[in-house]
Amino acid sequence: PCPQSGYTVAVMNVGAPAAGMNAAVRSTVRIGLIHGHRMLAVHDGFEGLAFGMVRELGWGDPYGMKGWPGHDGFDGTLPKKHFEEISANISKFGIHGLIIIGGFEAFTGGLELVEGRARFEELCIPLCIVPATVSNNVPGSDFSIGADTALNTITTTCDLIKQSAAGTKRRVFIIETMGGFCGYLATMAGLAAGADAAYIFEEPFSSRDLQANVDHLTEKMKTTVKRGLVLRNERCNENYTTDFIYNLYCEEGKGIFDCRKNVLGHMQQGGSPTPFDRNFGTKMGAKAVAWITGKIKECSRHGRIFANTADSACLLGMRKRSLVFQPIAELRQQTDFEHRIPKEQWWLKLRPILKILAKYNIELDTSETAHLEHLTRKVLVPEATL
Repeated sequence: PCPQSGYTVAVMNVGAPAAGMNAAVRSTVRIGLIHGHRMLAVHDGFEGLAFGMVRELGWGDPYGMKGWPGHDGFDGTLPKKHFEEISANISKFGIHGLIIIGGFEAFTGGLELVEGRARFEELCIPLCIVPATVSNNVPGSDFSIGADTALNTITTTCDLIKQSAAGTKRRVFIIETMGGFCGYLATMAGLAAGADAAYIFEEPFSSRDLQANVDHLTEKMKTTVKRGLVLRNERCNENYTTDFIYNLYCEEGKGIFDCRKNVLGHMQQGGSPTPFDRNFGTKMGAKAVAWITGKIKECSRHGRIFANTADSACLLGMRKRSLVFQPIAELRQQTDFEHRIPKEQWWLKLRPILKILAKYNIELDTSETAHLEHLTRKVLVPEATL
């Protein structure tokens, strides 16, 4: 056994399941044990923390906190209602640091815990959030655990659906994807599966756009390609529902193509995680523990932990190609809380590619603008070097 650190770290999952979460929990627990910590698992999210549903984990214990393939107890209750109970349990179990693995609820819950630090001293412990959600809508991270698996599942399904039309007459499929207000899945799956259009909330569309897409498909049906694919994010527009779009396409396509619709639903969460998600989950878990170990030591005063600075509550996010810890208080400004998405999304600039691949005639500025300076100054070379 490793030398004991005397610290206790709790791991919990919040929100809906995402593939790769277990990999994150496993690496968190094992690396924690290697650091010599006592590792606790909290069931049922913040509610479990309030009601003391906590158990200690050893090296070989099953990590799927509800049996294989296992996801932790999920529950979207936010901590605000239960601050007293949560504080009591943090001191009862002697928790020195908390790692929260989850989606947008984990982020908002983390923010609430930080707000509660002013009133409850027990909440002044280092806190780390690891983004894990199929929607990929957590501020501060370009990717979240589970999004890759969901994307693979959607793409595979779209391929199967498209193949079902092989040999039949002209047909257009309208497919609804998950993701709340976040259009990541619809956009990326559209790119991967070769969709003719992907309707998302972040890029508002009107009836004219729908009409243009129908006209485009009508033209397309005159060529050799006899099938179309249209993706729609579940919350992209409250009035242009999947049924509405389906009815519109049916009516406009009469005699030219027929229509089928599919709502993919929860199968998108995917079965077992893709290699990317397992890998990503494992790395994120290990990083989170390393960071929280450092923070606990940093905030330790005479055997007691006291952390109330902004940088003691961070979200571990993938930014371009590096994993960075960002204080969640700073991420608050970057968030649209009403729609549960970040205000700026990096993948929106991939949207024009969708249009090009679907053969729309659009103007595209592909230049990353840079001004070249003309060199006018002559450089004098000493003759000795010539």
